[in-house]
Amino acid sequence: MAGDGSGGEVLDHFDHLRPVCVEHLEASMNDLEGKRVMVVGLGVSGRAAARFLAVRGAQLVLTDRRPDAPTAGLPAAEIHLGEGDPAWLAGVSLLVVSPGVPRDSALVVEARRRGVPVIGELELASRFVAGPLVAITGTNGKSTVTTMVGEALKRAGMNVFVGGNLGVPLIEAAGREFDALVVEVSSFQLETIETFHPRVAVHLNLTDDHFERYSGLEEYGRAKARIFENQDPGDFAILNRDDRNVFALAPGLRAQVVSFGCGVPPPIGNAIWPEDGSLAFRVGERRGRIDLSGFRLPGRHNLANAMAASAAALAIGAPPDAIGAALAEFRPLAHRIEFVREWHGVVFIDDSKATNVGAVVEALEAIKPPVILIAGGMDKGGDYTPLRKPLRERVKLAILIGAARDTMRRALDGAVEIAIEPGLAEAVRLAAQVACPGDTVMLSPACSSFDQFRNYAERGEVFKELVRAL
Repeated sequence: MAGDGSGGEVLDHFDHLRPVCVEHLEASMNDLEGKRVMVVGLGVSGRAAARFLAVRGAQLVLTDRRPDAPTAGLPAAEIHLGEGDPAWLAGVSLLVVSPGVPRDSALVVEARRRGVPVIGELELASRFVAGPLVAITGTNGKSTVTTMVGEALKRAGMNVFVGGNLGVPLIEAAGREFDALVVEVSSFQLETIETFHPRVAVHLNLTDDHFERYSGLEEYGRAKARIFENQDPGDFAILNRDDRNVFALAPGLRAQVVSFGCGVPPPIGNAIWPEDGSLAFRVGERRGRIDLSGFRLPGRHNLANAMAASAAALAIGAPPDAIGAALAEFRPLAHRIEFVREWHGVVFIDDSKATNVGAVVEALEAIKPPVILIAGGMDKGGDYTPLRKPLRERVKLAILIGAARDTMRRALDGAVEIAIEPGLAEAVRLAAQVACPGDTVMLSPACSSFDQFRNYAERGEVFKELVRAL
């Protein structure tokens, strides 16, 4: 992506994911009463979209490819479970698709062929919420930065909605008044936007991830870059200048760019950077410093998160003192380099949210060695070799588990001592047996959890239960 230079091409090349012309979408949104609307995928966001559409008087068709998908609590609707049948689309004038639904789903492909608008819950919600949007994307750190921004704005006395991919769907904010709406947005969600227009858009970083869905970093990066496509010169685009793939977008953006990074800041332009125990900033007409003396999160990546969150809060109008106070009070989110317990001089850390290689590299940089690393799960198609250097330098033993363990062993062989275990319980048992006082045992998988768990949160909770039972 760095070779794209202008950044404009990155946005232009993603036309093939735009589901329908804006004029057609606007006509569909004007009046949902009596319209036949299909919701594809009945997870958290799909259910929230269905409830909203029902209140608006839409005639609902609800579908999920899972034959055993729960249907209790859904609004009145025609419900179909299992593999999608294009016949279900009869009379449908709008398709609302959940983020996890494949782009080649039979229903999605046929809807587009028929000219039926295909949008996601994020796009639907953005048409009905009131207040400036702050949207955060990137491979790693989205949830942390989204929460940080929300806390900073609340500290400034604002009435704030915090959600999106983080947990509470944005559609839950429809019909309510907020001073700002802060949302985590994923590449999957950005694939189906049309008019989604954040006042502040943040792109944190870009590393290998989700290659089970995308052909490579180029296509994945283009999906992320869509966060900026509807911004105008009155908006702010906050970019990581230490990430060449992210910062390459800057010249092609219409919004005012604010860069953040740990290196030397540019001599001119909007920027935020660390300096003498604080964050110095130039954002629009504002100049000043944010006190970092109380900030406790470890690692260079968390310093970058604090800069990104501060820049976003400043762009919305929060005072530096409120931002500094929020950063001082901030604690790690669950399953993100989270301290579990110390046992016989050994520290146990839950970093189950690290579902890609880049997140594990960041975690290893933040944790004092020597480390016993528990990694593995379901492979996402990425390259594990960037782990070789930090493993060699900071890890005494890598315990590999799950479906990806043999793939990981081949990629990491020779960099560190490796042990293979079938699952998490066996890995924790082995780690406890071989750990010495002063060691850190960290679950940081570099893989998704779906081979053995419902999600990363369940994996993290199981890890914590196993550790507390030692």
